[in-house]
Amino acid sequence: MAGVEFLKGHGTENDFVLLPDADGELDLTDALVRALCDRQRGLGADGVLRVVRTAKLADAPAGVEAAEWFMDYRNADGSIAEMCGNGVRVFAHYLVRQGLAQVGEFPVGTRAGIRPVIAHADGTVTVDMGPVTVFGRSTATLGGREYPGVAVDVGNPHLVCPLDGGLEDLDLTRQPGYDPAVFPRGVNIEFVRTLAPGKLRMRVHERGVGETRSCGTGTVATAAAALHLTGHNTGEVTVDILGGQVRVTVEDQRATLTGPAVLVASGTLDQSWWDSFRAS
Repeated sequence: MAGVEFLKGHGTENDFVLLPDADGELDLTDALVRALCDRQRGLGADGVLRVVRTAKLADAPAGVEAAEWFMDYRNADGSIAEMCGNGVRVFAHYLVRQGLAQVGEFPVGTRAGIRPVIAHADGTVTVDMGPVTVFGRSTATLGGREYPGVAVDVGNPHLVCPLDGGLEDLDLTRQPGYDPAVFPRGVNIEFVRTLAPGKLRMRVHERGVGETRSCGTGTVATAAAALHLTGHNTGEVTVDILGGQVRVTVEDQRATLTGPAVLVASGTLDQSWWDSFRAS
């Protein structure tokens, strides 16, 4: 084997390394994921998407058998995450580009369950993000200041903190503090400003990654929290992030996320480089 095939893509500049692995043969260790995502010693990315047939995934969760393809998502620190909205868009776009799925609707397996997607002819993708649950209030701390927020579950945990101003001044190079009793497995923390009715601007610190230019589940959580704080359970919201703009629709039993997906490059990872991290 001369090397390991990869692709690089992004959804609103939340970037990923894709590893085609239809038969589930790659030994994807935490150290290898960290190396792949490192922007100095690897390819650089916010996470890794392994493209594997659901039937070939040894640890596939129950209930995803109906999806032919499974998005095995890893954060940049090597940890496994339940769901990634931007990642699903890139994953679906890749399947269509490779002829593994057709433009239109099809299911994608994730650790948060099956996510139906609609791949549009213009390259955008709409993802059915499933139910969104506002489950309480909590507080983030950053720079010695407390930021009250709304706790939201989108298949993974979020804390959405509304701001009146100062969004651009936040130092998100540091991990914001949070209450581990509320978020025992960590949390994605969004800071958000309302620009106009139905329009938000967001920055996000993702668990296991740091600040990213976009977070798909984070935009959904932010939209749901903003609607909740204005006394609404449903509605449509556009969310501006550092990497662009997405549209979120929150309904009674589900939310959808629509935005672009881009494949940037493809190539082959050197086998000796791969093996050096696989063994660590």
